[in-house]
Amino acid sequence: MAYAELHCLSNFTFLRGASHPEELVARAHELGYTALALTDECSFAGIVRAHVAAKECGLKLIVGSEIRLVEGPHVVLLATDRAGYGKLSAIITHGRRSAAKGNYKLALGDLGDGVPGCLVLLLADPPPALEDARTIAARFAGRAWLAVELFRSPDDTERLAAASELATAVGLPLMAAGDVHMHVAERRPMQDALTAIRIGVPVFDAGNALHPNAERHLRGQSDLAQLYPQPLLDATLAVAARCTFSLDELRYEYPEELVPPGETAIGHLRSLTEAGLQRRFPYGTPDKVRAQVEYELALIEELRYEPYFLTVHDIVRFARSRGILCQGRGSAANSAVCYALGITEVNPACIDMLFERFISRERNEPPDIDVDFEHERREEVIQYLYAKYGRDRAALAATVISYRPRSAMRDVGKALGFDLEQVDRLAKSMAWWDGRKIKLERLVEAGFDPATRKVALLIRLVDELVGFPRHLSQHVGGFVIARGQLSQLVPIENAAMPERTIIQWDKDDLGALGLLKIDVLALGMLSAIRRALDLVSVKRGRPFAMSDIPSEDPAVYDMIGHADTVGVFQIESRAQMAMLPRMKPRRFYDLVIEVAIVRPGPIQGGMVHPYLRRREQVEPVTYPSEEVRGVLERTLGVPIFQEQAMQLAVVAAGFTPGEADRLRRSMAAWRRKGGLEAFERRLIEGMRERGYQEDFARQIFMQIQGFGEYGFPESHAASFALLVYVSAWLKCYEPAAFACALLNSQPMGFYAPSQIVQDARRHGVEVRPVDVLESEWDCTLEAGDGGQSALRLGLRQVKGFSLEGVTYLTVARARIPIASVDDLARCGIDPRDLKCLAAAGALARLSGHRRLAYWEVAGIERATPLVMGRVEESQPELFPLTEGQDLVADYASLGLSLGRHPLALLRGCLQRERIVTATELGCLPHGRLARAAGLVLNRQRPGTASGVTFLTLEDETGHVNVVVWRDLAERQRRELLGARLLAVYGMLERHGEVAHLIAGHLRDLTPLLGNLVTHSRDFH
Repeated sequence: MAYAELHCLSNFTFLRGASHPEELVARAHELGYTALALTDECSFAGIVRAHVAAKECGLKLIVGSEIRLVEGPHVVLLATDRAGYGKLSAIITHGRRSAAKGNYKLALGDLGDGVPGCLVLLLADPPPALEDARTIAARFAGRAWLAVELFRSPDDTERLAAASELATAVGLPLMAAGDVHMHVAERRPMQDALTAIRIGVPVFDAGNALHPNAERHLRGQSDLAQLYPQPLLDATLAVAARCTFSLDELRYEYPEELVPPGETAIGHLRSLTEAGLQRRFPYGTPDKVRAQVEYELALIEELRYEPYFLTVHDIVRFARSRGILCQGRGSAANSAVCYALGITEVNPACIDMLFERFISRERNEPPDIDVDFEHERREEVIQYLYAKYGRDRAALAATVISYRPRSAMRDVGKALGFDLEQVDRLAKSMAWWDGRKIKLERLVEAGFDPATRKVALLIRLVDELVGFPRHLSQHVGGFVIARGQLSQLVPIENAAMPERTIIQWDKDDLGALGLLKIDVLALGMLSAIRRALDLVSVKRGRPFAMSDIPSEDPAVYDMIGHADTVGVFQIESRAQMAMLPRMKPRRFYDLVIEVAIVRPGPIQGGMVHPYLRRREQVEPVTYPSEEVRGVLERTLGVPIFQEQAMQLAVVAAGFTPGEADRLRRSMAAWRRKGGLEAFERRLIEGMRERGYQEDFARQIFMQIQGFGEYGFPESHAASFALLVYVSAWLKCYEPAAFACALLNSQPMGFYAPSQIVQDARRHGVEVRPVDVLESEWDCTLEAGDGGQSALRLGLRQVKGFSLEGVTYLTVARARIPIASVDDLARCGIDPRDLKCLAAAGALARLSGHRRLAYWEVAGIERATPLVMGRVEESQPELFPLTEGQDLVADYASLGLSLGRHPLALLRGCLQRERIVTATELGCLPHGRLARAAGLVLNRQRPGTASGVTFLTLEDETGHVNVVVWRDLAERQRRELLGARLLAVYGMLERHGEVAHLIAGHLRDLTPLLGNLVTHSRDFH
């Protein structure tokens, strides 16, 4: 017997299907099915994953979709060929675009005269209306079946008889189908839980919404033979045989309109490239760059990628025409053509390039160019693309939002009937570093017994649900642009954000099918740099651009070498700050290495310490051959970058460039999928054949494995290093403008506005408070003492203050002198905004201290017809807030204070506990026992740190870096995660300028803060 399942939902029919597409494919293959149709509801979101899995095991996959028609029957459409696939994709698009995100709306009329190229299964449950069945039979003449789905119910015989009667009446053949929701019956509890989550009730209240049994799984063929007459099973094979379409038939066609009439694509690209080279190299293009350009252009023409480069060039041209800072990065920075076109800023004359990492003849798949834009102006670029190509040709890629442990715990907890307080405790029992599996001890700490049946079921279901797709969101910037109708290639649907549309595939799906994606990404630092340059231009009275920043300035490198990098792009984390005094960068390429070396790849590959020892001349630099020297000399014999791993495979093991790129891809995926074993043998044998010692070959392979934990491309690091230097130069020479720009670009980076302001003040910047008579919405620069700029805090810092209030205030200040709070009220500013200003101390020049400001705002009355006069009240005698009360009010309304640091007020208490300041700690010798305390700024627990947690504490004198080993973190988890003011007793560990307090004991001193509210930024 043979069978093809033609009605099957995966978990991409969100909160209905209970199995991954890959699980369904594997199970169908295991059961010996002839074919499997993945028919997610009005969606192709899971089809690529099923396609990849089906190709690996050799199962025939059919593309289809279940559609529930409005006031009509339920049908399944199956694509038979490429044209039918395109029409079905367009129908899904129409349905999704006609409804809000996550929904669709299709009626029988939307199927037109019968969707050519598609077959239809009319589902017999629920029974369709006779007239609807006749309409389907007529429109899909010779291409329609009535699908009977039996689930060992008591009424199976009656249902089969009713379906036979209907089929006879309308002239449709019968066919068996399974309405599959899961790959095995054991997923039944999960399917029930998903149903309960979907309808928003506990499982025991879900009633008839639940399936009566577990039969909606992929069943064995002997079970199917007991349920269905043989002709109905045979019909599945006949239907499957007519479906010959495969996703492998999809071909991407690039937009062509950017080529001027009468020119060829390669001719236009060459002319733009030549013009760019003349701008980049006014005194002549270096021979190395010229050779690289010719090689790239020849390969681009051969692979017909010219429209792609022209498309990206056009996007960058548009952004720059609007004054939007942008910069290409990633593998595109390995391209001399991209440099000439202005897409990237990495000079090919200054860095070794590996174009095959970007475009490979052997790989024969589209290139991938990432371009970063100012994060607050990227929307202009996105809307330009929509306007230029239309929403029928351009859309953003999707991102699949999947369940994580906390969200899974919340949803499953509600589905199993835990009350909201219990659900909250369950979710909060899990920290971000606990991984995907529930730890039983966490549940015990939260007051739950894992041995009880209900909690045990919770644990099982959460473990299964983690990783399940929850819904589609928009990718951070991956744009897909087609020559023709994009909806014929992939369905498009509405995003949650207005004026955004997304396709139903994510970046991995696009990569699997070899489809083009242009990444239009947002980068906060570009916004900050542009703002800082604008401020410097005003201060200097002339335009000042990135190109005007002097290169290789020793003072900038001195500042970086002392880890004075709060706010500096990429090198502001505690890990980077710990590395900088050891690296002591003195030239641009040192920054390239710095950006790349504090990454999981080099750390896991054991490359960091050998590089530092060689840099400090503690260890000699050696090379086993001149070929290896050519690859590793710039990094002192230690592979730091992905490109070096690829180049080593080429020069030392005989790989072709295309094989080397496949090695790179396997590096990125091996932790998830494995697959490096074949490369290990090939690499070691190739190196042995070329005279290298096996120990050296295995060491190189170990380092390649390290890159599987996220190695950094040299080209990417070089792009980022440019922004590192620019932001460091601005911090060094224009600290007021730099801090102002950072504040106006929030949220971004490691540090909150409070730390940015404190750092600016430590660098001599005068910071002035929010003032209703002076402050704009953004922070601004004002003339300060000695010709220096002072930083005026903007109204954006005032919690709760509205943009409407800013508009009224700006108009009022331009129209009349503001002398009182009443003047502000008469100008139309809402009382809620006035209360926000009073809370922030912004009314000080009008009212005096905060209490008087509160009083005056509270006394404002709106004029009404019933108010005939004004009652004069005497000014009460109100005392100012104490320093501590002012501090609490500052943090509550602004998130920062220009007064003394909170710990300065607590210093007497802390001294009695023998707790030293950050400055005092920095003067202690290595190995000294010490106590320190501070506000918790951030917590980090990287995956490469083997369970070590890194903390940054802040007191009135600076920062304290704390290391908490795994055992202590487990013993004092509550203090570690819950404290806002933390005391650490431990031992000081020093290496040059870098000092860490190795924690031995933690104390939560948060009660000392009273009503003061602070927040930390915690990272993986």
